[in-house]
Amino acid sequence: MSGAELISLGCRLNIAESERMRRMLSGEDNLIVVNSCAVTAEAVRQTRQAIRRARRARPDARLLVTGCAADIEREELAAMPEVDGLIANAAKLDPRAWNVPGEAAPLAPSRTRAFIAVQNGCDHACTFCVIPQGRGKSRSLTIAQVLGEVEQHLGEGAAEVVITGVDVTSWGHDLPDQPRLGSLARAILGAFPQLARLRMSSLDGIEIDEELFELFAGEERLMPHLHLSLQHGHDLILKRMKRRHLRADAIDLVTRLKLRRPEIAVGADLIAGFPTETEEHHQANLSIIEQLDIVHGHIFPYSPRPGTPAARIPQVAREVIKRRAAELREAVNRARSRWLQSLVGKPLSVLAERDGTGYAPQFARVLVPAGVSAGKCITVTPQVIEEGLLV
Repeated sequence: MSGAELISLGCRLNIAESERMRRMLSGEDNLIVVNSCAVTAEAVRQTRQAIRRARRARPDARLLVTGCAADIEREELAAMPEVDGLIANAAKLDPRAWNVPGEAAPLAPSRTRAFIAVQNGCDHACTFCVIPQGRGKSRSLTIAQVLGEVEQHLGEGAAEVVITGVDVTSWGHDLPDQPRLGSLARAILGAFPQLARLRMSSLDGIEIDEELFELFAGEERLMPHLHLSLQHGHDLILKRMKRRHLRADAIDLVTRLKLRRPEIAVGADLIAGFPTETEEHHQANLSIIEQLDIVHGHIFPYSPRPGTPAARIPQVAREVIKRRAAELREAVNRARSRWLQSLVGKPLSVLAERDGTGYAPQFARVLVPAGVSAGKCITVTPQVIEEGLLV
C-alpha cells in the first residue's frame, strides 16, 4: 500500500484533516491512523470499534489515534491494547508530531469533493457539547490561505469545494477587521470562475451574514443545500442548551431563503432527549422537521459528555431517548421521501463519485450511468427511487 491508512470518524472537518494527514504521512506504509470523534458516547463507541477492527485487519501495523476522542477520552483509549500511541488533536497536522518531513509529496485526491477546513475550534459554551475541550478556541485561516488551498485542490482535479470547520459561521472573528463568512465565499467564487460547485457544511443560522444569505439566495455556484446546526425545536430547550437562536429565527431564515430560491434543501442536526425534555418539547422537535421541511437530518440521541453542564441536570430515561430519536428519524424519512419523489423526472446536474453514484446540487444521491468517470458532472433524469437512491 502507499502511505498511512487513515480512518476518519465524525465530522467533515475530520475528513478535511484526514486528507492533509494522508499527504503528510505518504511515506509511512506500516501505519494506521484513527482520526477519532467524541461528540457523543456513540461516537466514542464507534471509535473504539474502528480501532479494534483495524487491529484485527492489520495486526503488525503501528496504530495511532488522534482527533477529539484522543484528547477527551485520552486515558481510556491509551489503555486499549490495540493502540500504540496517541497524537494530541492540536498537533495532528504538525509533521513534527509524527516525525516526518515537513514537505510531503503530492498525492492524487481521494475524493471528488475537496473538504477545506477554514476554521477550527469554538468560542461558544453549549451546555451539551464537549468539542471545545478537544478543539480549543476558534481560529480562522486567512482568505489568502483558503484561496491557496482551493487552488491546490482544483489543480488536482477536485470538482467541488466544501467549506467546513467546527463553527464555520464564526470564521473571521479572530482576523483583522473581522470579515464574515459571506466575504470568504464571494472571494472564492470570484478568484476561481472555473469552480462550478461551492458547498457549505453545517452552519449556525443566527450567524449567517447578509452577504452569505444573498449568495445562497441567488448564486448558482453556491449549492442549494443549507445544513443548520439547529439542535432543537423548542425555545426552552434551546435556552437550556445555551444556543443563540430561537425556533422563530430558524423558521424566518428558511422561509426567506425559500422565497428567493425554492429548490434549497434543508438539513439540520437535532438532539433527542436533552435533559429535562418533556413530551411537549419533543413534539416541538418533531414539528420543526415538518415546518422547515428538513430532508437531511442528523439525529443525535442525547448522551452526557464529561465535564459538560448538561450532564449535571436531570436526565431523560434512556428508553425514552431511544424512542424519541426513532420518531425524529421517521419524521425526517417521511420528509425526505416526499422530497426525493419531487425530483423524479427532473434533469439534475450530478457530480459522479467513485462508487457509481453522485450528488445533485441539493445533495440528493443519484445513480450515474456505468462508465462515467469520477469527478465528471453529467445530467441525469431519475425515473424511480430505490432504497433512498434516485435512479
